[in-house]
Amino acid sequence: MSYDAIVIGGGITGAALGYELANQGIQVLLIEQYPNLRGATQQSYGGIAYWAGETTLTQTLCAEGIAIHRQLPEELEAPTEFRELELLMPIAPEQNLSPLLASYAGFAIQPTVLTPQDAQEREPLLALDSMVAALALPHAQVHPVKASQAYRSAMVRRGGTYKIAQVDRIEADGEGVAVVAAGETLRAAKVIVCAGSLSRQLLRQSGIALKQYFSYAESIEIPPSGLQLRTIVMAPEIKRFSLEAQASTAELDPCWDEDGHQLSPPILDAGAVQFADGTLRIGQISRTITTIDAPLDPVGSEQIIRNGLRTMLPAIADLPGTWNACTVAFSRDHLPLVGPIVENSSIHLFSGFSNPLVLVPPLARRFALAFVGQPDPLLAGLSPQRFN
Repeated sequence: MSYDAIVIGGGITGAALGYELANQGIQVLLIEQYPNLRGATQQSYGGIAYWAGETTLTQTLCAEGIAIHRQLPEELEAPTEFRELELLMPIAPEQNLSPLLASYAGFAIQPTVLTPQDAQEREPLLALDSMVAALALPHAQVHPVKASQAYRSAMVRRGGTYKIAQVDRIEADGEGVAVVAAGETLRAAKVIVCAGSLSRQLLRQSGIALKQYFSYAESIEIPPSGLQLRTIVMAPEIKRFSLEAQASTAELDPCWDEDGHQLSPPILDAGAVQFADGTLRIGQISRTITTIDAPLDPVGSEQIIRNGLRTMLPAIADLPGTWNACTVAFSRDHLPLVGPIVENSSIHLFSGFSNPLVLVPPLARRFALAFVGQPDPLLAGLSPQRFN
């Protein structure tokens, strides 16, 4: 059977894109490998950092993203568990406030500086003696799995097709492109790869080189305990972006086609979020290892996460929970890869989102409009071909 578009990957990126394509009347097939989502969407914090735009492009998308989220449950006719929460970032005694504030100077929304007492009033679980101040920013959150399910159900209601199957390879020819999944060949005018960290591996199997990378994210999920976190709490300095920059230089690119390389030392970005059902997620450790299924140390990692959180949120740090790890896609400049891959214009990429929950909804909408003939100059700046 032939489709206008086949979307590979049913996480938040693929589900949002599949819905937006179907909403434009496009005959779309969405393929997901697992009946129950795994990976980055399943283990996401669900945060919507709409304050985090530093350029005209990202500020435009952040504004569009939060506007879409605010009306999305009504549009999709399903709950996404969207809610607006404050983000608090406690500053430890050994940290210097001035350079931390300077690191936020380029963002569209500037943080408010709170005294330790004001921060603890807003978040009673914060340890008063562990901070000399705190930064506060407006933030929002969805449940990433429920948001993906809502997008997918709405896509099907609008005529899209959803299929559970593992994609083996993509084959392009003069008549379009074919996806081989579970022994079946499915044809389309265009294929859009939304497979996150697996995108590079999948396309390499099809003979296509891709400048996209992945980091491991390790966290602990804690079942409802009766404790209520009023805000989202994160460290003020996000170390993951520096780790990813170190591991994705042009010189290191050949290492990503070989297993077993750890390209930068692991880091900890301590923090905690809570979902509407009371489930907590704390973390996270990030690692850049070029093996997609690298062996990790759950016991050691769990101890590192709990130790890092204990000074900040002592009531939460030792609650029993389950260690998890997933891989998260990123690009060399921390912007997503959206558009045709240079080797074949019938194969597109929609992946590499470092701030997915805020950027995916507006970019999925813009991509779908471009698909039906409404050119969008903003998408040109996100082309996967920008690194060639």
